[in-house]
Amino acid sequence: MPLALLALAIGAFGIGTTEFVIMGLLPEVAADYGVTIPTAGLLVTGYALGVVLGAPVMAVLGTRIPRKRMLMLLMGLFVVGNVLSALAPSFGLMLTGRVVASLAHGAFFGIGSVVAAGLVAPEKKAGAIAMMFTGLTVANVVGVPFGTFLGQSAGWRATFLVVAGLGVLGLAGIARLVPEQPRPEGVRIRHELAAFRNAQVLLAMAMTVLGFGGVFAAITYITPMMTETAGFADSSVTWLLVLFGVGMVAGNLIGGRFADRRLMPLLYVSLGSLAVVLALFSFTAHNKVAAAVTLTLIGALGFATVPPLQKRVLDQASAAPTLASAVNIGAFNLGNALAAWLGGIVIAAGLGYTAPNWVGAALAGSALVLAVVSSALERRTPAAGQVVAEAAATRQPQRATTAAR
Repeated sequence: MPLALLALAIGAFGIGTTEFVIMGLLPEVAADYGVTIPTAGLLVTGYALGVVLGAPVMAVLGTRIPRKRMLMLLMGLFVVGNVLSALAPSFGLMLTGRVVASLAHGAFFGIGSVVAAGLVAPEKKAGAIAMMFTGLTVANVVGVPFGTFLGQSAGWRATFLVVAGLGVLGLAGIARLVPEQPRPEGVRIRHELAAFRNAQVLLAMAMTVLGFGGVFAAITYITPMMTETAGFADSSVTWLLVLFGVGMVAGNLIGGRFADRRLMPLLYVSLGSLAVVLALFSFTAHNKVAAAVTLTLIGALGFATVPPLQKRVLDQASAAPTLASAVNIGAFNLGNALAAWLGGIVIAAGLGYTAPNWVGAALAGSALVLAVVSSALERRTPAAGQVVAEAAATRQPQRATTAAR
């Protein structure tokens, strides 16, 4: 794999840390600002919505700027947002900082996916994308647990200052290791928008929303679920997040390995199994050992869907992939926002901290249904190249007949 993928993974590590570390610090942030835990959960929802809105805007800007320079600008924006979060005197300003940082997220992974796929042979695209996303998954093994420990011992503000430092490191890595790539010639906004007329692109994005949303329904409120229901001590949240991160790393590598060969079967297995495991989590959350094992499986099954879904979007929008790729990253976070919101609703309704698991199971099950529909439509609809070939073959005899006349 090209060394430039390491630079992309470094940036992904910083972004992954800031995205997920807030879940382990919700009680501390809520207590500091005097708000409830469901209200503090808006920091997850707000970040996710910022990704959804920022991804297309930044991706459109990225079509006018060389990709390396755009990636550097995005990391600079990420640093500013995290510094603002660390220094925020009020909950509203903290939420603003989270949104500012989130604006870089979708476009970074979207443009980064295009860059990563372009660095390798066509049959290795999913593996290259997975390599970049490894930074995101490793963040959950190293960055998030360390950030949670730091936040619980030295204050959550220290965590976000360290995350800002990771952004600076990622910026330096991109500047040093990513090769210069000129702005794509002849690609206009209308070309990028044309990808959204492809039903398969839209179905893949819908699968992204529902599938990974299922993961976030459970994970957003993992701290109160594990401490109040499973009976873990607050200090145990750190190593529980490590287990979740280990699952994510494994799932990402498995997804990257098989997506280039068996993409749709991989989605069937991962989405179906994820729905079952999330439903079981409502029961296993009452036992410490079973809860830890289930949490690891959720991480693995959830992230096994990421490389295949991202590759499917790139394949279906191959002529102008930048916007579609970034919007699909936004789709992951739209699912996160939806799931965090729905999870907060069922908790606020008095259904308990395990209730979001049922929400997650329903979301993942819906994604599986869409995967089956997508595959069925693909079998019934000829590929674009086949349609062109058949049309050309039909026109050829007509031209010969006309010439004979």
